[in-house]
Order: sequence, then C-alpha cells, then structure tokens
Amino acid sequence: MNITEKARKYHERMFPDCTSTFVETDPEFIERFDNFAFDEVANHDDLDDKTRFLAILATLVGCQGIDEFKALLSPAMNFGVTAVEMKELVYQSVAYLGIGRAFPFLKAVNEFLTAKGIKLPLEHQATTTTKTRLEEGIQAQVDIFGDGMREFYKSGAEEVRHINLWLADNCFGDYYTRNGLDYKQREMLTFCFLSAQGGCEPQLTSHAAANMRIGNDKAFLIKIVSQCLPYIGYPRSLNALACVNKAAEK
Repeated sequence: MNITEKARKYHERMFPDCTSTFVETDPEFIERFDNFAFDEVANHDDLDDKTRFLAILATLVGCQGIDEFKALLSPAMNFGVTAVEMKELVYQSVAYLGIGRAFPFLKAVNEFLTAKGIKLPLEHQATTTTKTRLEEGIQAQVDIFGDGMREFYKSGAEEVRHINLWLADNCFGDYYTRNGLDYKQREMLTFCFLSAQGGCEPQLTSHAAANMRIGNDKAFLIKIVSQCLPYIGYPRSLNALACVNKAAEK
C-alpha cells in the first residue's frame, strides 16, 4: 500500500500501536480512504483536532454511525475531547434525534468510559431546575437567535403551541443551559446533528444562521462540513453547504 507519511502519522496519533484489520482484508480501499481522510482532509485547513473530533462524533450520531462512533471515542479522547464533553454531546443529541436514535450512543459512551476506569455518573452539569428551566431556556434562545425569540414559546396555533413551549423549556432549558460545553460548541454540534441526518434543511439553515450570529462564521462552518465529509458523504455535505450559503445570504 502507498499510505502517505502524513496519513500514517495521523492514524498513529489516533490509534497508537494499533493496525486496522482492514489493512489485511481491504488494502486498496484503506489506502485511498486513509490518504483522503487522514491526509487530504485532515490537513486541508487549520481546524484544531479537538473541535474536529467533536464535530465528527456529532456527525456520526446524526447519521447513526454507531460502529465508527465507538471506534473514534478513544482517538477523540487522545485529541482532547473530555468525558464530560462526550456525555454532553450525546445528551444534547436527544433533542435533535430523539432517544430512540441517541440511546445506542449513550450506552457506547458509558461502556467506553467505564472501560477507561472513569467512574459514573460524572459530575453534575445542570444549571436549571424544573422551576427555572423555561425562563433560562428562553434566555438561551434569545442569546443564540436574538430578541425575537423572547415570546416565541407563546406563538403558533393553539393546538401546536405546546411544541414551541417544549423547545424553550426542554431543548434549550434542559440541554443548552448545561455546563460542559459553551453556546458556540453546542450550536456547532447541532449543526452537525442536522446536517448528518438529512431532511432537516429548514432547521439546518436556521442553525447555520445562529452559528454565524454567535461567532461560528461561514468559513468555520465550511471547515466543519469539510472535515465531516468522509463520514457522511457528498450529498449531505453539499446540502449542508447550500444551507450555509443560504444562511449567509440573509
């Protein structure tokens, strides 16, 4: 195989002293994939390794890539992603994928951390209570999307208004208010959840705009899409870029 030196070194940083079995079973494929993902893509821009792996893990949750997610938990930790950040990433995914799709990933993180000798549960990260979650969730929406969200939880037809209330108290009040990740990281993760699962282009455009509003600019989002492309393929990556461009136009 003709693995480039950069790809080989990056793989060694991810998996010290570990050789993939695919080298034996699928050498031609591994040559092209490793050279692409671990050299051409990984060295394309200046995105730091920790942010790259947070995005990749979120993307794998979004596309339901459980086997690859398990395989990349250890490299993610090698590149600085903490146990708390892994947990927070999966917790937040419940709001965008539902527990039915998030459950295997929560189980995978628990098994990984336990195998690492990390005692569960981790330290508490909640900052709201059942009494304050709505108020704090509304404030989080305002902080991220702007003052127009202050009364959003009251909007909509009466029979569906409760959904907008749940967005405030549950999606934002229960998750976005937690410690462990800041707003910029959480919005980046949400962008990855939505781009990877597909079929969420209106929400993806909205969250691309929210990312830009709080400092994750267009150039940053393009880097995120680029680094996650090997894990979700071209169609969903191109759709994500279209949403980024649409949001930037606004």
